[in-house]
Amino acid sequence: KRERFKVTFLGYFFSFFKQYQGLAGRSTNEVLQLYSAHGQQQKLQRSSVVTHLHGAIKKRLKQDLKSLHSFALELSKDFQRQSKTYLYQVLAAVQGIQLQNEAMQMFQIKAFDLEQSLQEVTEKYEKEKQKRRALHNSLVELRGNIRVHCRIRPLLPFDTAAGHSISQDRERNFSEKVAHAADDETVLVKCSRPGHASINKTFQFERVYNASESQDTVFADVAPLLTSLLDGYNVCIMAYGQTGSGKTYTMLGPQLEENFAFSIEDESELGIIPRATQEVFRLVSEKPPGSYWVEVSVVEVYNNEIFDLLAKDSCGKVFGVKRDVVTTREGKSDVPLLTHETVENASEFLHLVNKGLQLRVRHPTLVHAHSSRSHLVVTLTITTIVSGDNFGTSWEDEQTSQRLNKEISCTFPQKMRDNKSTSSSRASSPAQLEATEKLKQVKTRLQLVDLAGSECVGMSGVTGAALRETSFINRSLSALADVLGAIAEQRSHVPYRNSKLTHLLQDSVGGDAKLLVMLCISPDQKYLTESMQSLGFGTRARQVQRGQVKKKNFPVQSKAK
Repeated sequence: KRERFKVTFLGYFFSFFKQYQGLAGRSTNEVLQLYSAHGQQQKLQRSSVVTHLHGAIKKRLKQDLKSLHSFALELSKDFQRQSKTYLYQVLAAVQGIQLQNEAMQMFQIKAFDLEQSLQEVTEKYEKEKQKRRALHNSLVELRGNIRVHCRIRPLLPFDTAAGHSISQDRERNFSEKVAHAADDETVLVKCSRPGHASINKTFQFERVYNASESQDTVFADVAPLLTSLLDGYNVCIMAYGQTGSGKTYTMLGPQLEENFAFSIEDESELGIIPRATQEVFRLVSEKPPGSYWVEVSVVEVYNNEIFDLLAKDSCGKVFGVKRDVVTTREGKSDVPLLTHETVENASEFLHLVNKGLQLRVRHPTLVHAHSSRSHLVVTLTITTIVSGDNFGTSWEDEQTSQRLNKEISCTFPQKMRDNKSTSSSRASSPAQLEATEKLKQVKTRLQLVDLAGSECVGMSGVTGAALRETSFINRSLSALADVLGAIAEQRSHVPYRNSKLTHLLQDSVGGDAKLLVMLCISPDQKYLTESMQSLGFGTRARQVQRGQVKKKNFPVQSKAK
């Protein structure tokens, strides 16, 4: 039974398994068919979506292309319109540029013509200015007027020094420049201060120097006067102004701190005195040898007393000796026993002047640390030897005169240097004695004056001995102004003897010399009062008419000369 059951069971099992395999095969085929049909269906669906999208995109592209085409057409039309507009503008600009170029060329031609005209007018102006100056100088010569030049110094560090007890606001106001050189002949003073009347004045002088003009420029206008020395005229040049205004710098140049001598290292900074001496010796060197020689004296007027700064003691040491000034029978001023040193060149002169300067009195003040407390007068005396036979007549034979000068060139200068008689040495030669008796001496003087500065006691802060010095300085300068006033008003009495300074300068101020006053002023507002006083002094000095300056009796030069 078990066997039959196994066989039966296995038979059923195998039949069932075969049926199952058949069914499974069919199911697998059906599944494959279904999957294939599903794939085809998805392909069909995808192809339809793509086709739909493609149609939509194509439609959208057509619309976009159409709108883009219309936009391009509008843009092209607008570009054409703008191109035409810009083209018209460019053409108009080109035409405008062409017109402007033509106008520019016309302007250039006109500017060139105007420049040429301006140059011609400037040249004519300069020529007329020179002619006017020459005529003015001739008029000054005929009237005997005093030439007045004005120099405005630059602002210096001590103008705002800490020594002044003023507030910062006032110091700021004080540092303003109120004096200006409007041109080379006009000084403009313009100032407006709180609590004071405004000032707007002009002053006319023969020459005005601004703060930037050099020592060379100043001396160039002074040099022509020196030629007059050898033409037989006395010349006097004096510097006037308040303390610290640049008088000593203008007359001497920069000074050394240790001994107050002036420095000669930088020739461009030399003042009028050393330059004038160099020019005098240059002019003398052009004359026949032995016909001229130069002597120098240096004096100071201190506290209304005259001191000889070249006097020597028994040991040969230079020291200041008091001298007196007298009036000679001819009415000329003279200083008896005054030391005159003969110099042969400018170097010897500068050496002597430097010795004298070391004795000059100085005292520090709040305005100037090295204020000069005395008036300095440097005098160059030029002695000219001329023939007595031709004295006052023409030189028809200049060679003969030169020969005479050469014959006595070994005797006369030596006599003047040694101040001894040499008649015995010349008596051995009758020809030389006869030639000597026919010779005359003509002396002309160049006085170079550095006046002490006027000052306000309240501003300078001086006391004691310095206050007494200030009193004498101001009184002597006041006496000088009184003398000029008396001459201007043509009074019968001129008070020369009111001061040793005016007595010493009597010949120069009174009309026996060509006189040039160099005004020196500060541009700073805190020195306004002193600057106005100096400018007023210069204005009054210009109005003085002393009559034509007298010339020493020189032989008249030949026409060939």
